[in-house]
Amino acid sequence: MITGQDLILACSAIGAGLALIAGVGPGIGQGIAAGHAAAAVGRNPGAKSEITSTMLLGQAVAETTGLYGLAVAIILLFVKPLT
Repeated sequence: MITGQDLILACSAIGAGLALIAGVGPGIGQGIAAGHAAAAVGRNPGAKSEITSTMLLGQAVAETTGLYGLAVAIILLFVKPLT
């Protein structure tokens, strides 16, 4: 028989798994950005430092979404709600 505490723990685990799906978007976006940056450097090697710095700044901003999802997952797994 499922108690209220068991249901809360199960929902926390499911929520943590769903929160980690947030890591898929930044991974895809960063891969696309790196590919476009590599193509841009191939077209204009003289602008390598400017392209690289802009790409890294964009990837750092995109990564925050994945980090927020990871933080939510860790909170759901390790912080005991309603106990």
